[in-house]
Amino acid sequence: MLSVPGFATTAALAVALANGALAASFAVSGQQFKVAADDLKGDGFAQYGSVDTNARGDLLPVAVTAIKKAEISNLCQSVVTKLPIVGSISLKLSAGTGSKPVQATDLYMDATDIAGDASFNNIEIGRDASTLDKGPDGAQGMQDAFSQQADDIRIAKLRTVAWATTAGTFKLNGLSMKISKGKKECF
Repeated sequence: MLSVPGFATTAALAVALANGALAASFAVSGQQFKVAADDLKGDGFAQYGSVDTNARGDLLPVAVTAIKKAEISNLCQSVVTKLPIVGSISLKLSAGTGSKPVQATDLYMDATDIAGDASFNNIEIGRDASTLDKGPDGAQGMQDAFSQQADDIRIAKLRTVAWATTAGTFKLNGLSMKISKGKKECF
């Protein structure tokens, strides 16, 4: 009798995974990270709502942004971890400065906050998430759920907070990663 809620939760998660309701294919950490870029250009854009899970099984609502092929100029990614006794430790990564942008294919970002100056070509807003066909293969949400897609996207002054990012390929030209004491974020 006590195991019934656990089985029900496991079954619900399995159904959600099968229907594309869960975004990241791994348990996300308990920390969100920040991503900033001067410019993101992408071909094949799709966006829909989903849910990530952490190792504790908590459900975390996200907006999945999926792009077939992306170029990102002046990328910054940061995360701050608070450790007992030591305090805040920052990990800050940068890449794609100068004339060599970061390049990615089949890029997925599970975000909770996205800001910037965006423009789209041939956008469809309010499309059923299970019918998306402009983003990467498999970039679809649940049937009857809201979504949008476009032939391409451009976001200047990108600022986002996310739980997870995945990519088929991710080429970080001019990669620099620094760890430092204190709180040193991209924005």
